[in-house]
Amino acid sequence: MAASKTAVATAKEPLTRTETESLPELVGRLGDDVMQLFDAKLNLLKVEIKEDVNAYVRGMVALAAAGGVAAIGFLLLNVAGAFGVSTLFAGLNLSEPAKYALGFVVTGLFYLLIGGIVVAIVKNRLAKHDLVPNQTLEELRKDKQWLKNEL
Repeated sequence: MAASKTAVATAKEPLTRTETESLPELVGRLGDDVMQLFDAKLNLLKVEIKEDVNAYVRGMVALAAAGGVAAIGFLLLNVAGAFGVSTLFAGLNLSEPAKYALGFVVTGLFYLLIGGIVVAIVKNRLAKHDLVPNQTLEELRKDKQWLKNEL
């Protein structure tokens, strides 16, 4: 008789939430949990992307600042070079401003010549380069053929 009383007592204990839910309720709850997980993963992705973008922006600002300093240094070097070239014309019977102008002209022509050569070389390299992604197109052709064969 004591055994039957304990069996009745355990049968009357409250059931847990999962034991009382029906299959559609469990599937609905599973869907909700999956959506919460998806939302959490999406939020994590957003945070990671935001951190990466911030790091890139900081890097680009530092790179721009360094490029500005380098450009100023290059400019000063060119001015010094132009003044140095103008000293080569010291033996000519020209005024000082004319000698400086001639130094800047010669230096400018030198950079124009070098820049023109670099542009021609890069243009020729780009003309030889095929911009069509051949490997991707080949894979797409294979996929298209596979789909035709399957259907």
